[in-house]
Amino acid sequence: MKVRVSAISYLNTAPFVYGLENHPVSGMIQLEFVPPAITAAKLISGEADLGLVPVASIPYIPNPFIVSEYCIGAEGRVASVLLCSGREVKDIERIYLDSESRTSVLLTRILCRDYWNISPEFVDFNFSENSLDTDESYILIGDKALLNSEKFRYTYDLAEQWISYKRLPFVFACWTSNKELPEQFLKSFNEALAFGMANIERSAERFSAVFDREYALDYLKNNISYNFNADKRKGLSEFWSLAPDELKSRVRWFG
Repeated sequence: MKVRVSAISYLNTAPFVYGLENHPVSGMIQLEFVPPAITAAKLISGEADLGLVPVASIPYIPNPFIVSEYCIGAEGRVASVLLCSGREVKDIERIYLDSESRTSVLLTRILCRDYWNISPEFVDFNFSENSLDTDESYILIGDKALLNSEKFRYTYDLAEQWISYKRLPFVFACWTSNKELPEQFLKSFNEALAFGMANIERSAERFSAVFDREYALDYLKNNISYNFNADKRKGLSEFWSLAPDELKSRVRWFG
């Protein structure tokens, strides 16, 4: 039986997708593309076995296993997880939250409470059903952040803000399973991700109709940090430690 894998079709995942589609592991998996918030739901319901899961959702998965040394992370400006606003952050009274990402929403709440020292109203926002008002304030993620940020007077990069606050990198999503998977499969899976990382230039071609090639490559190589190293693990632990009690009660380190 093939391993059911939920992935995300944003530019930042292009190397992963290229690897999974062009490595022999492709014959071992059933690959589907869903929004970030849906990946965890798929693992919780048992509709998927493995997915690229936003880190705020990992503790809600029964029996989760982080299975890769690759992640979606940032060691500086990430460019695709943004607070975009018509006013300075100190003057923001309302923030519209991107419905596709629990992690960016939680990160925003933490930064508002502990770093920016503001108490705005938070309003859920469905980007596909509503247009943007550049006088308002929005959390935008992924491709829509890349495509819309220049429309706003003020843009705050959430990874950059977190790093200024904690002096630690940030992790947005990890490859997570809801069960123990065969060691040989995981070896092949991680080899596929490594193959994609070695072919970033080719991976960007998938998005050639949306992004200029040089812009896409610069973003993939300089804004996204894919290695899930010790510092990123520290950053992730710190993020979880600042989460609401309801989430903290579920957290354990997944090794």
